[in-house]
Amino acid sequence: MDEEPFDLELEAFRASGVGDRYIAHYQHLFNELQRTLLDQVILSDDPFMRAKQVFDWLWQEKPNRYQPKSHYKLSDMIETQLSKENRAVGNCLGLTILYNCFLRRIGVHVKALQLEYAFGIDPHVLSLLPGGYSDLHIENILKQGFDYKGHLNNPSGTKWGDREIVADIYHSVGNQLFEKGDLMGALRNYERAVSLNPGYEKALINKAILVDKLSRNSR
Repeated sequence: MDEEPFDLELEAFRASGVGDRYIAHYQHLFNELQRTLLDQVILSDDPFMRAKQVFDWLWQEKPNRYQPKSHYKLSDMIETQLSKENRAVGNCLGLTILYNCFLRRIGVHVKALQLEYAFGIDPHVLSLLPGGYSDLHIENILKQGFDYKGHLNNPSGTKWGDREIVADIYHSVGNQLFEKGDLMGALRNYERAVSLNPGYEKALINKAILVDKLSRNSR
């Protein structure tokens, strides 16, 4: 049985906390970003080259791109990419979401790769362009990250589709709300993460910890 259609961009906006009445506003901003690309770049007919053109253009337009623990919501990513201010665009999740949604708009199918550890420290996510014999890694946090080879021997990788990467936005929102003390808001986002990615261990663990905490607080 085929899965129901899943609109990556729409669901990424929703996971980012954008209400349905405001989604059109952010889609308009994304349209503006796309028009700027098309005004400046003659896109190739080859999907591989189109993916590289978008990657290079994003870096050219906004060279200050990566900052750990920075923006990860699609709405914030679009606003920061368009901003004239010299501030980092986002973290690895945010940069991957923005890039993947951009490629979908120009007809390039792309996925994601989640790593439990990368660069010797933290969990990490990057774009994955399906190819003939192997997938091409696109490391959005590095200017020379297109066709990046540094993760090829990393055994901790898990391929993510659209649902899984949107689940990670919900999980990140849940973590942020938990830190602010909004336990019910955090729980709702953990539940959404698990509903999209039932095998997402971190979301399952955080949800279980939170349910236990809420149970103890209610006694």
